[in-house]
Amino acid sequence: MSVRMMPGASLTWLVLLVSVVSAHAEMPPIAGKPVVDTPQLLAWPVDTSPAGPDLHDPDSNVLYDLHGQVTSCDLVLSTEGNYHMVLRDIWPLLLRSLSAHHIAWHNVLYTTSPPIFIPQLKSGTVRFDNLNMNCRPSVAVGSKAAIDKLVAQGYADGRPIPLYEDRGDVILVKKGNPKHIVSVWDLGRTGVHLVTPNPEGEPGAYISYRNAIYNIAKADKHPPPGWTAKKLINTIFNGASGDPDKWLTGYRIHHRDEPWSVAYGKADAAIILYHLGRYTVETFPDLFEIVPLGGTTEDPQPLPGNRTDVRYVAAIKGHWSSTQAQARDILLQLLLSDDFTLSLERHGLLRPPGYTGERQQ
Repeated sequence: MSVRMMPGASLTWLVLLVSVVSAHAEMPPIAGKPVVDTPQLLAWPVDTSPAGPDLHDPDSNVLYDLHGQVTSCDLVLSTEGNYHMVLRDIWPLLLRSLSAHHIAWHNVLYTTSPPIFIPQLKSGTVRFDNLNMNCRPSVAVGSKAAIDKLVAQGYADGRPIPLYEDRGDVILVKKGNPKHIVSVWDLGRTGVHLVTPNPEGEPGAYISYRNAIYNIAKADKHPPPGWTAKKLINTIFNGASGDPDKWLTGYRIHHRDEPWSVAYGKADAAIILYHLGRYTVETFPDLFEIVPLGGTTEDPQPLPGNRTDVRYVAAIKGHWSSTQAQARDILLQLLLSDDFTLSLERHGLLRPPGYTGERQQ
């Protein structure tokens, strides 16, 4: 976690910082192992050994019957997938803009996954089962921690730009909320099974959601009798419940794995970002509903401990052709445009505080 103190910052902020650090320091270490909740599928072999990131997921991204390689790309965006609905909105605008600028583009692609851009840059490839994309990304979007690594390893071209801010986490449950889950404390109850991102496949999302459970409980001044934040973590994640299916995970892509587990697998609830939960409910209104963790489903006001995060966009250095360089700049302009802002707001996201829309070299 990084905190920038503004001139004249009060002692209150220092006390808050100490309390946040202390809260993280007091969390019990996670010693339990989750049960991976996925369909039972045969693990067919693929044509090639992995040379780079492999985005296979038995709930999605299965391409056994599309064989080949993409070896020439005009533009590749490697991005976190949690705002995929916004990219779906604006990608046609990008294609129209490229044509309007008389750019003869052929392959313009984006991957929506956990942050893979550094291994993708090092290997020059990403695999979806039997389809390999041997193209170097020219734009990356991810968390501050992920983008900071990109900068530290010398891949960034210019300064990264704060792109969007989420609105905290919610609990995704089955339609009708049959287990009557209303708070993080209910996740510790007997018979309630929680699905999280896979700690190995998506460590950033897993840590963020796990910490939200702990920090919301820690900040609650009126916990249920006999419960503490530590006990809640030990019950869910460290086997204290005695239920081997208490803690479940997906396989790789949590924004699809978690809803699958709640709808058809063993899970009763998932911690998920507000905008992902809202999109899931809008897409499958007969299967899901969300339990707010502060505010309402229409107007989230995150509880103390339910933090919001900013994602950043970075241009990537490379020996780009004139077509690739122009395509990269047009994409960056679109990501900073009013059209992108409107799509963010339509899907429950915001521009970061102080956003200016300016790109700095």
